[in-house]
Amino acid sequence: MRKLVNSVIAVLTLLYPLAVYFGIHYIEPWQIAALLAALLTVRLLSGGAADRGSRLLLMAALLYCGFAVWHNNLISLRFYPALINLVLLLVFTTSLYFPPTAIERLARLQHPDLPPKGVRYTRKVTQVWCVFFLLNGLAAAATALWSSFAWWSLYNGLIAYLLMGLLMAIEYAVRIRTQDHVR
Repeated sequence: MRKLVNSVIAVLTLLYPLAVYFGIHYIEPWQIAALLAALLTVRLLSGGAADRGSRLLLMAALLYCGFAVWHNNLISLRFYPALINLVLLLVFTTSLYFPPTAIERLARLQHPDLPPKGVRYTRKVTQVWCVFFLLNGLAAAATALWSSFAWWSLYNGLIAYLLMGLLMAIEYAVRIRTQDHVR
């Protein structure tokens, strides 16, 4: 049941830009931020943040929600995607200096005895994700500051996720071609 609740909350938070785009016509900005804070609090209390990086991400998001509730304006709602990218950049970059890297931790869930070649590969993939989070965060901040509300919603609610999926697909294709796999 806890897994289902966390999955539903994860999907709802991914839909945040669309919720803001459609919700702003019916409710105040502080109410949208408060709803996001409620979802994040449920996720935090239900054990949805098992590791330090996840807890950091949730705590930063909750602080942001408090800020957005306090300011109660549309511009404060638009910075959530940029903040998430910044925190993910910090988590992934920190893992490069204090191993195991973020991607290595994920890889070890499937391959607990990851060989040194795999560790080197996961380090490179973590570096690629750092670049992605940097560029995506800059794009999210730029759309928050200088684009129309429709463009902000389109980029942060669709295009960013498509780019993330494309990066995952490319990484998977590279991994299949370059790594030894047991059949």
